[in-house]
Amino acid sequence: QVQLVESGGGLVQPGESLRISCVASGSIASFYAMAWSRQAPGKQRELVARILRDGSTLYVESVKGRFTISRDNAKDTVYLQMNSLKPEDTAVYYCGAKSNAWTTYKYGEGTQVTVSS
Repeated sequence: QVQLVESGGGLVQPGESLRISCVASGSIASFYAMAWSRQAPGKQRELVARILRDGSTLYVESVKGRFTISRDNAKDTVYLQMNSLKPEDTAVYYCGAKSNAWTTYKYGEGTQVTVSS
């Protein structure tokens, strides 16, 4: 069973950038998809971005043009580069992995991102 460990969260001001990382205990190249989801207080978890084995990406509309998901298979690490951050981006960000198109994501413990002046 893969273990996912997120890091890099913190407190930033609106308009600033932050990059969060996710290190997997196994080879991420073997997974069908890697993803970042987030959950704000009182809200349901939402999928923010995902990257497939072939490198294709998908983003939720609210982060398009601001966030970029990438993967480094040699380091078994997935990144989420977040630019032009807004207060509404404040949430716990979770890294997820799924083995194929029909399974659910396995998530890590999350990392807190707070955007506030």
